[in-house]
Amino acid sequence: MTAPNGRTISRTKILGVVGLLLVWAGIAAPQDEPGSQARPNIVVILADDLGYGDTGAYGCEDFATPHIDSMARNGVRFTDAYVSAPYCSPSRAGLLTGRYQQRFGHEFNPQSTPHFLAQGGDPSKAGLPLSETTMADRLKASGYAAGIVGKWHLGSKDESFHPRKRGFEEFFGILGGGHDYFESEALETAPEHLWTEPDGIARYRIWIQRDGRPVAHPGYLTDGFSREAESFIRRHADRPFFLYLAYNAPHTPLQAPEDYLERVADIQNERRRTYAAMVTAVDEGVGRVLSCLRELRLEKRTLVVFLSDNGGLTPLDAARRSEGTPCRGSSAARNAPHSGRKCDLWEGGIRVPMLFQWRGQLPEGVLYEKPVIQLDIFPTALEVAGVPVTSADNLDGTSLLPYLLSERASDPHEALYWRLGELWAIRRGDWKLARTWWNQDGADLFDVSGDPGETAALAGTASRTRDELSEMWQEWNATLMQPLWPIPEQRPDRRPNDHAK
Repeated sequence: MTAPNGRTISRTKILGVVGLLLVWAGIAAPQDEPGSQARPNIVVILADDLGYGDTGAYGCEDFATPHIDSMARNGVRFTDAYVSAPYCSPSRAGLLTGRYQQRFGHEFNPQSTPHFLAQGGDPSKAGLPLSETTMADRLKASGYAAGIVGKWHLGSKDESFHPRKRGFEEFFGILGGGHDYFESEALETAPEHLWTEPDGIARYRIWIQRDGRPVAHPGYLTDGFSREAESFIRRHADRPFFLYLAYNAPHTPLQAPEDYLERVADIQNERRRTYAAMVTAVDEGVGRVLSCLRELRLEKRTLVVFLSDNGGLTPLDAARRSEGTPCRGSSAARNAPHSGRKCDLWEGGIRVPMLFQWRGQLPEGVLYEKPVIQLDIFPTALEVAGVPVTSADNLDGTSLLPYLLSERASDPHEALYWRLGELWAIRRGDWKLARTWWNQDGADLFDVSGDPGETAALAGTASRTRDELSEMWQEWNATLMQPLWPIPEQRPDRRPNDHAK
């Protein structure tokens, strides 16, 4: 990877050999900035169902995201970043473990609704398996303050799945998959989701909590999460910290306050306007975090990562629609230039915006164009923190630092893999072989470098590549376990306009 001026970026030039060894060893370095510490902080900001093309850095033209865009100017923008699942909970399971979640049965969203339990579902398994070690576990054990603000969605019915049992010292947010952005009422015995009439929009009525205790609704929920993230940074500025800021926006229901709606008033489509206002609120939150780090003079001590948990919930493509997908409706997101959407294995479902910023340490204003995956964030964070990766970690991700610092020119991964029930995909280099909701009779081969919209399936002379990729996927698939719970089905009480969560 090179900087815009074409010069090679070396680790020695960026960090300095002595400083690098001090940071990675966890030894105190000179305090060149007030309030700084030798070991870098790590902030991971996760948007929920954000479209690939819905920030300025990734081509959005109908509304502005200046704070997210600033991370592209001041850091690394990944063009081919993926997540290991096309929807919420399994993607988060992969992020926090650094492992393909299918290895431990977390293939679908965990179910603990009355409907699931009535079918004989086991609530003790409805969450991130206790066999798995999280990023927070590893960083906390090495002396980091670890906190989560926002959406958990890795188990809510059994106390053993609570974030404070999974490495996080502090938790402010929601245990389930989402929440009404304004509604403060919660049901004492609320199911994880409550579908309300008359509008058919998902309205979650579950407790917002701080460390296990219900708290008052913080106004507009996205802004409340942003304030809590800033508070965490300020309270832990004198020690190394790991903050996981997991927004539930712009996930449905589509709701935004007037001040954000006024900023995008030029957008004529009402659903797109509300969605844009929700993304604007997330952008404001990113700005709040970045501003706080600057004020405390922690920018050079903090790796900030921004990404989405999966692709946006775009309008269904009539040409590729399938009644099998559990994700119906639309949030008015855009995944351009990719086809597909949340819940499928087209590029639009699994390729996401991702940005790294570490001022003075990582290169600034550059593109990284080789395939990476959210599983890489875990080992990258460990290397930044000076925590060794051991064989017991069994990570599928790899640290991206050597690649971002131009120490390695190879691809970080030989191939990337996906499985979602009967659907599957593999990408090796520019080639992608995929079986989706639309083409369940067989897998199609694409050159996603020249055809990011996956419009022209290849055949004939590409048959050898097809066979090789199919064999590689079969070998990977043989290492996986069966899902711990089934894929959520369309419930009979759900109307066509409802959105699966």
